[in-house]
Amino acid sequence: MKIYPSTDVTQRLADLNSFAYSSIYTLGMEKVRAEILSTGETYLVGARIVINAPAKKIFDIVANPYKQQEIDGSGMLRGAVKGPEKLVLGSKFAMNMRWKIAYRIANTVVEYKENELIAWSHLLKNRWRYEFKVIDANTTQVTQWMDGRTARPRIWLKFNRVLQWGPIAMARTLVRLKEMAERE
Repeated sequence: MKIYPSTDVTQRLADLNSFAYSSIYTLGMEKVRAEILSTGETYLVGARIVINAPAKKIFDIVANPYKQQEIDGSGMLRGAVKGPEKLVLGSKFAMNMRWKIAYRIANTVVEYKENELIAWSHLLKNRWRYEFKVIDANTTQVTQWMDGRTARPRIWLKFNRVLQWGPIAMARTLVRLKEMAERE
């Protein structure tokens, strides 16, 4: 399955300086929106979406590292996951990645609250965080963050431009997560 951006990437990158905007991705025949968030903090970027599924169901997808490649919107995950099937605080897992070159990244779950929050960090210490807010029994708002405030060295975040492309990739990830959670 492919998700096609409906707007020009250059324009979306330029729009990152605005407070917030919606990115639209075509999923099959339906256009699905994930809102890209701007916090006003240089090293904190994110995206948000509403999913018509219970928080537990969505959390179980995100907390399973073997499902990460299916929902990845960056195109960087290359499989070969090593780790538990369900992540909890302190869990370690690794994945093959590709950004210009192939590499393997090891992650540790550093924040965890069942069905509400999960975040992991790797060697450079930036955090990939998901927050789950129950709207009703079958509707959940999911926010994904790339938190670089704890990253070392921060210059890497500017070098690889994750602060620019990360929110777009997160929006794509959330659209894929929505499709998976609403389908299963």
